[in-house]
Amino acid sequence: MSNPTRRTFLANSALAALFGMVNPALAQSANRSTPWRNWSGGVVANPAGRFSPATEQQLMDYLASSSGSVRPVGSGHSFTPLVPTDGHLLVLDQLTGMLSHDSNAQTATFAAGTRLGDMGAPLEGIGQAMINLPDIDRQTLAGATSTATHGTGIAFQCLSGYVTQLRLIAPNGEVHDIDQRSSPEFFDAARVGLGSLGVVSRITVQNTGQFRLKQTSWVDKTTDLLKDFDRQAATHRHYELFPLTHSDYSIALATDETDEPINNPPVSNEEEDGLDLAMAAWMKVPPKLRGPLVNALAEQIEPSERVDSSYKILSNVRNTRFNEMEYSVPLERGAECVQEVLRTIIDEEIDVVFPLEYRYVSRDETMLSMSSGDEDHAAISIHRIASEDYRPYFNIIEPIFWKYGGRPHWGKIHSLGAAQLSELYPRFEEFRSIRQRLDPNGRMLNEHLRKIFGIEA
Repeated sequence: MSNPTRRTFLANSALAALFGMVNPALAQSANRSTPWRNWSGGVVANPAGRFSPATEQQLMDYLASSSGSVRPVGSGHSFTPLVPTDGHLLVLDQLTGMLSHDSNAQTATFAAGTRLGDMGAPLEGIGQAMINLPDIDRQTLAGATSTATHGTGIAFQCLSGYVTQLRLIAPNGEVHDIDQRSSPEFFDAARVGLGSLGVVSRITVQNTGQFRLKQTSWVDKTTDLLKDFDRQAATHRHYELFPLTHSDYSIALATDETDEPINNPPVSNEEEDGLDLAMAAWMKVPPKLRGPLVNALAEQIEPSERVDSSYKILSNVRNTRFNEMEYSVPLERGAECVQEVLRTIIDEEIDVVFPLEYRYVSRDETMLSMSSGDEDHAAISIHRIASEDYRPYFNIIEPIFWKYGGRPHWGKIHSLGAAQLSELYPRFEEFRSIRQRLDPNGRMLNEHLRKIFGIEA
């Protein structure tokens, strides 16, 4: 039996055995009337109806000729209730694909409903590649940018930072083509708009030339990796940690550009079977006694490497369904925060086996991204398998993020409202003013957004 690698630990079917198998009932057609469920199954809605426009013109006509509340929906990958409405869902599944590109500027325009996982190949065909990508490829482009979804790397902003232009269909059907030059008053709001300003129908993204990445992983003591994190983050194009709960160890993941030949073989059955057995043993041990076993397993994880096109390395298919909380904290407080989270998991004997995720994200100029403003941030994520109640775990950990000045990821579970958020985001009131200007009747709002923006029903 071969020793497990980081890749098998985080990505293969052994995780599905550990965290629960995918519920086929959650993979519902976008055209089913009710109920609607998000990707994890944790958010449910019963909308009055659904409309799935085949063209931008149909979308414009629908908004101009209809009334009542509407909410746009892509892949439903947000864990927060951004989508639910008792009005109509605007399903963007038919608004997909590359619409145009500019080889000189290295930009490409995609329809808003295009999945991130469907962008790599067409961009490769025109000699382009996205500058960065998040870990999961299921989100739509509009959903990812509208919630400030990000990847990993101190030199890289969230995806919204690479949007150069977008088309926003206002709640009254009016079309706004927004960029920094023509619409500076709207641009920094619309790039991370939470679907509250109207419906984004197309997005132009700043790309780069094609490139290949080599990803290297290894295991070491968490304390040592955190002490060395700043140096590694400055050395590698991408660098992140996956601290193992109830353990002294983390998996480190470094990714850099390379000219080496592609080497990204599928996971062998032997690796899967070996890790399945190890994980089964892990789960049977009570949390307060789990440390020695997890440490022993971590010490068996071998260093690994893989090489492939950038989009095949950066973003992955994740079939295991989970719920997630993520906060960003000021960079200089990141290590202290993640260590307190890990200590609390042990002290409270929280029965969680899903690793944490720790990474850096560069500052940006959007009004509502987690990294907006004058300083870079460290992003810390916690997870709970979708079949389990995440609330006891998340309720214990969330105040720790607040203690360190954390800002919540808009697409991931949090409990904050307008009073707290207005203190965390310097341009929060500016965004609220723009939202009111574009949607004076609150057509794009739902209960969750009213809480976020402090608007009474």
